Amino acid sequence: MSYLEPSEFVTKMVDQGESKVYMSAKDTLIRAFMAGAILALAAVFAITVATKTGSPLVGAVLFPVGFIMLYLMKFDLLTGVFTLVPLALLDKRPGVTVGQVLRNWGLVFVGNFAGALSVAFMMSFILTYGYNTDGGAIAAKVSHIGEARTLGYKAFGVEGWFTIFIRGMLCNWMVSMGVVGAMISSSATGKMAAMWMPIMLFFFMGFEHSIVNMFLFPFSMIMGGGFTFMEYIIWNELPTALGNLVGGFVFVGLPLYFTHVRTSPERILKDHRDQVPLAVESGDDAPSATLKASV
Repeated sequence: MSYLEPSEFVTKMVDQGESKVYMSAKDTLIRAFMAGAILALAAVFAITVATKTGSPLVGAVLFPVGFIMLYLMKFDLLTGVFTLVPLALLDKRPGVTVGQVLRNWGLVFVGNFAGALSVAFMMSFILTYGYNTDGGAIAAKVSHIGEARTLGYKAFGVEGWFTIFIRGMLCNWMVSMGVVGAMISSSATGKMAAMWMPIMLFFFMGFEHSIVNMFLFPFSMIMGGGFTFMEYIIWNELPTALGNLVGGFVFVGLPLYFTHVRTSPERILKDHRDQVPLAVESGDDAPSATLKASV
């Protein structure tokens, strides 16, 4: 695949963050809706595969298909804009303000939720033949997930809340590595390969993704999950989204930006014997230091 150096693709990250701020409300909502819907379908697919094969690993291996589809179509997930858009603010791009960043996040949240909720209703309808039968093993599995990931955390109080926050943080650390990883290549095949591993990792490890949860929990409630909407918001969606924000921006966006865009000057070393400066060079084929001295 055609490999791009980090200094090149990190600049692209900032450019993409800026472009999302300038995008119209219509385009932002449509792209976010499609992203939420596709990711919801991918979650159904992975759960179905895991249930029928009895292997969660197989479901995790196949789940990235949905993420890859939405990425290649340039649809937007909240987890992605959490990482990219603040970089444009940090880089002081014209017109990018805190208010504009929050506007983008709000529109993407609404679009993602609407897309995921639409799939939740469609899947619940087809699994129950128009709500005339129970949803079978798949519906039972998702309902159990919904209860375990709301009431299960609630049972531990504050510690449970921070547990899901950290799981959300770890999730978007990996998801954002997939987003960024896709930028290292200019070929579709290379992008897919770079995205696959971190996305598979987050899903198999049971980390919390705010958009996946926008499907799982409404679907679980429709299918009879024993928790309320407020319990879902307080004990899942809110800490998950906050964790996703920290994981994507703090662990991916900021380190890449500060080490590949806003770099520090190279060090100047001196030979301790005669105080002759040593100029440090970088690059795969360059020596670690070149002695600068007159003959």
